[in-house]
Amino acid sequence: MIEIRDLVKSFGEHRVLDGLNLKIERGEIMVILGPSGCGKSVLLKHLIGLLRPERGKVLIDGVDVTALRGRRLDDIRRRCGMVFQGGALFDSMSIGENVGFALRERGQPEDTVRKAASETLGLVGLEGIEDQRPAELSGGMRKRVALARAIVTCPEIMLYDEPTAGIDPVMADTINHLIVMLGKRVSATSVVVTHDVSSAYQIGTRLAIFHEGKITEVGSSEEIRSSRNPVVQRFMNAGKKDVRTKVKLPPCGAEVNDRRDEREAKTAEDRP
Repeated sequence: MIEIRDLVKSFGEHRVLDGLNLKIERGEIMVILGPSGCGKSVLLKHLIGLLRPERGKVLIDGVDVTALRGRRLDDIRRRCGMVFQGGALFDSMSIGENVGFALRERGQPEDTVRKAASETLGLVGLEGIEDQRPAELSGGMRKRVALARAIVTCPEIMLYDEPTAGIDPVMADTINHLIVMLGKRVSATSVVVTHDVSSAYQIGTRLAIFHEGKITEVGSSEEIRSSRNPVVQRFMNAGKKDVRTKVKLPPCGAEVNDRRDEREAKTAEDRP
């Protein structure tokens, strides 16, 4: 479904993407692993035309995104949902307005937008918070709102930029569960960039190791674990201290909204 061919991108004299190649199959969760600051987010932004390469192509169903402009590029972006590293919620909007933003921009009736926002918040275990503001929520709750905003349009492609960064391991497990569960629910192809080896093992259909502007190796979790490539071994061994088990999928919805939410909400209320 997505093919990246010989992608090159530099900032000044620093080459971030150096002839990178990668194929992502329809319906899989491709996890791109690499250390912080290596250029994973730069790669992700090329997939939806937020950045343009000096050389190379990004093909989605055979269409070269790098060659598109205007309405044709917008059409590709409408097929995608993206969860930015910091969530990128609009502070001036309520949670319901944040989640329904893309639908509202597409001219959907207000009743439809509100219903969809409410239902999608329920999927991530955040029922009844539509009138709150982002500043009232904990970090984990904001991450889940960002997830809800990304999937409300039922995108074909989901892009995640460091989805577990800055949250504790318990909430990271919740986010990982949601990535798998929501991907299945909307039948999306997912691309996750992260430095979190534990999360990669939990959610990835396949893992791709990003090193010095290229993809060094691609394979299943077991194939990456058994790799004899010294670059792969060095990076993966560094993450072995906190390798959690593969995500188990309970029924979606309210099961996610457990006592952790109560603790998070209380913490948010107690803040000055």
